Amino acid sequence: MSPDIADLVLPRELRAQLATHVRLLPDPAGAEVHASFPGALADAEILLSSWGCPQLTAEVLHHAPRLRAVMHAAGTVKSLVTDAVWERGITVSSAADANAGPVISYTVAMITLAARRTLTMAAGYRTGWPQTAGRVGGDGLTVGIIGASRIGRGVIAELARSDASYRILLSDPYITDDEASLLGAQRVGLDELCHRSAVVSVHAPLLPETTGLLDAAKLALLPDGAALINTARGPIVDTQALTKECASGRLEAYLDVTDPEPVPPDHPLATLPNVLLTPHIAGAQGTEVRRLGRYAVAEVARWVGSEPLLGEITRQSLPRLA
Repeated sequence: MSPDIADLVLPRELRAQLATHVRLLPDPAGAEVHASFPGALADAEILLSSWGCPQLTAEVLHHAPRLRAVMHAAGTVKSLVTDAVWERGITVSSAADANAGPVISYTVAMITLAARRTLTMAAGYRTGWPQTAGRVGGDGLTVGIIGASRIGRGVIAELARSDASYRILLSDPYITDDEASLLGAQRVGLDELCHRSAVVSVHAPLLPETTGLLDAAKLALLPDGAALINTARGPIVDTQALTKECASGRLEAYLDVTDPEPVPPDHPLATLPNVLLTPHIAGAQGTEVRRLGRYAVAEVARWVGSEPLLGEITRQSLPRLA
């Protein structure tokens, strides 16, 4: 990982804890190691990576003949892992579970704001006391969750524990009606979810089949005054179609991810009063990121102790993950 990230992800106390399980290279996250990567991997058996780690191509792995495990102190490993990693039989673990907590909290906060049509009400307040007629909110609000990912499931769990009596709809092709019911949601098709939901939150992975999933036709199904929340991946939503809906004032949007990312400063999504843009901050930020390092260090301890890994990623599971 880059040295500035290392100071956040692996502060001194976590490096000391890590050193009780493995023999660390001298200054393992220092600038010299980062600059000489992949040469610094020559003797490494475990790579503890995070943001800024170069892709593990066959050429890189050629310089790492002893490498047996990669513990990624961040979320997705899709930009890190290549086929060469699997062909070498290298174990891969991700701290995505540790990163999920902040995203879940962020999403629930956005749902709370969306339930009150906060952006529309705030815009109206600039010209006087806004009317509340037709406001989306209150007990019985229908929330649609797209994707039963770890974050999607976590959001459902938080909403189910809320005293706001949310009605939760879930759309995911890989989950059954009974599984959805156990989570506290009703499984429906995507069209029905869009038609019935006052707030829709996206938690699907970016795959060929989910690119542009929420297109103009799907967005048109959302009721007037509804809100769209996206903390997953920008290309899942058709930006042009969403911009048109928000520019008309029909929908609100709370977007932590966009397509493109970032959007140009003069893009309508950046200027509309009923759109909130945040710069991909839903995941662990600031002092929170040390939880990613803590998770990865614990995975190293489990791997060294021949215990099952909690965050293991397999070649088969990776395509369906974020």
